[in-house]
Amino acid sequence: MKLITAEKLPVPGGHYSHGVMAGPLLFISGQLPFPPGAQTFPDGIEAQTIQAMENIDAVLQAAGASLSHLVSVHIYIVDVADWPTVNLTYATLMGAHRPARVIVPCGPLHHGALVEISAVAEV
Repeated sequence: MKLITAEKLPVPGGHYSHGVMAGPLLFISGQLPFPPGAQTFPDGIEAQTIQAMENIDAVLQAAGASLSHLVSVHIYIVDVADWPTVNLTYATLMGAHRPARVIVPCGPLHHGALVEISAVAEV
């Protein structure tokens, strides 16, 4: 097992790592939509989804991988009405690559985020 730290992302606020390599698999902790160095989120579900995916990509890059290495993605949203926007934004970012995915409507997320994304990649 190897811990992965994405230097451009904030230090995790809890007892976890940005990612963990276990064999060929990279498990990426839930990423909130904080831009690097920022204390606030971008406005709106589309911008927050893009930022959370950019944070996922930062962890992938720290492990020598990219979005094309993703095999599973879990997306948590606070409002099920945001599903179409999240789906379209995600599809635009992912292009032809279609890993397994779930979008889970949930209660409030930490710091009032509208979306949080975790993932698994094969590196």
